[in-house]
Amino acid sequence: MTSLRQKYARSAPPDIPAAVRQGFESQNILARIKPGARIAVAAGSRGITHIKEIVAAVIDTLKSAGAQPFIVPAMGSHGGATPEGQAGVLAEYGITEAHMKAPIQAAMDVERIGTTEDGVDVYFSAEALRADGIVVVNRIKPHTDFSGAIGSGILKMLVIGLGKRMGAATFHAAAIRLGYERTIRSIARLSLKSAPILCGVASIENQLHETAKIAVLRPEEIEQREEELFAESKHLMPKLPFDDIDLLIVDRIGKNISGAGMDPNIIGRRVQGFSSSQAEKAPMGANIRRIFARELTPETNGNAIGIGFADFTTSRLVRAIDYRSTAVNALTALTPQSAKVPIFFDTDREAIQQALLSLALPDIRQAKVIRIADTLSLGELEVSEAYQDQIKKRADLEAVNGAGEMKFDVSENLLPIA
Repeated sequence: MTSLRQKYARSAPPDIPAAVRQGFESQNILARIKPGARIAVAAGSRGITHIKEIVAAVIDTLKSAGAQPFIVPAMGSHGGATPEGQAGVLAEYGITEAHMKAPIQAAMDVERIGTTEDGVDVYFSAEALRADGIVVVNRIKPHTDFSGAIGSGILKMLVIGLGKRMGAATFHAAAIRLGYERTIRSIARLSLKSAPILCGVASIENQLHETAKIAVLRPEEIEQREEELFAESKHLMPKLPFDDIDLLIVDRIGKNISGAGMDPNIIGRRVQGFSSSQAEKAPMGANIRRIFARELTPETNGNAIGIGFADFTTSRLVRAIDYRSTAVNALTALTPQSAKVPIFFDTDREAIQQALLSLALPDIRQAKVIRIADTLSLGELEVSEAYQDQIKKRADLEAVNGAGEMKFDVSENLLPIA
């Protein structure tokens, strides 16, 4: 294996408090806030690098206008679909009442606010509806469950996040029949008409998961501007350096890495099923014939959603699974296959050996192997010597050292990526 670095063009990071305040002022949002108004700040998506700083900046900006902001967890059924669990997820991001100097209202109660033209009931957080205004905070990026002109962002937060468990379950049931993008758009449009949405605060990140842009969106422009920001986000999304891969070793998976545990946009395997046949090409992304997932992140709290993408795993990962939270997540999303447990072994060495043998390669020494920390961290990785000739031809790749054998500890498990 060779340690490899992907070279990315980097822009200057924004001043988050200044960008948020400037966005509120330029969009004339502050002028619409009456002194003493109760404003719900909806947040809750995982994997946003500066979520704590963005939410804090929103709260400070609202307070400067004389508002009384409070935080509403907007994360569908995550956190075990309980108020305590959802408040706990926010705390993992550093979003607590003490840090934000604002109360958290984490009740799971919802109200039915209407029905879409497709006959889908629309549910919305009762706590948020009782506010004088709602600010929706989320990162815009490609979604893990579908591809289209929008992905995960403000619209999805309105539909799934603020729909709580009832709204999330209703959405997924409709999306299976009608399509994800169509259902998100139709429910979000009704929510925008029926709920007191003040604005959306959207962020996009670069390939190194640094905040690249923050935009404040008026309710009437959210759908159109989200499409534009989605296109920017998609262009900035990192990817694996090669598309033809025999074995991908993923050190850790978890909800803090991706809503799907491992990002399908990176691994080329979708939540509604995939094939690991060597005779077929992946319909999107890299063509990966085998995936070995080694660990769960501590932050995922045992939620092993996405383990079903892997072909091999370890006994220690299986022991770390919280089956209830994993099942609740998979069943709410109607993706039971994403919670299936693959073949597992006691050591990394045996799992890798069996994964390579399952490929029936003429010469295992020529296997195309890539090892990553997780699907968020693609700047530094390891690749096998089969890629050496391709590395030499790529200006965007830098070999950090020469090729060397995989390094295992005394327990026959891989040492950390250098």
